[in-house]
Amino acid sequence: MQPQNRRSKPFENFLDKLEEHQLPVADTSNNNQDNLTYMQRFCLTLDLIDDPESIRIYEAHHAPGAAWPQVTQHDIDCGILNIEIFRTGNRMFMILETDDDFTFEKKSAMDAGNPIITKWEALMWGFQQPIPWAKPGEKWVLMNRIFKSGL
Repeated sequence: MQPQNRRSKPFENFLDKLEEHQLPVADTSNNNQDNLTYMQRFCLTLDLIDDPESIRIYEAHHAPGAAWPQVTQHDIDCGILNIEIFRTGNRMFMILETDDDFTFEKKSAMDAGNPIITKWEALMWGFQQPIPWAKPGEKWVLMNRIFKSGL
């Protein structure tokens, strides 16, 4: 998927780095496992404030069943199929798997119009900090794939 000339301030740097992110996924609807659909995968990084208590509270907000249901439904509505977040020290790594129609611009516009998302993002930003090379106003930074093995 090639980026288009649409820019949304929080995600403008993501679009500058996008490469092809489509992955085949088996569509098991109607018991037809031979039918393939496609999804996109994006890998992003962000730091947490380097404080053990702050990290503990952040992780508690992301424990199974703890995320606000309005936030997880909003992600689905934006075209996000799966989110995984990993942490080492205070560095986080997120994998977003999305439907083929997902764009960061669409998500940004939907986020801006949702007061629950605005409240969630403000709460989370209290635990987060940009990575050292992030541009001003940039939170999660899109990572470039440098190696791929297999299919």
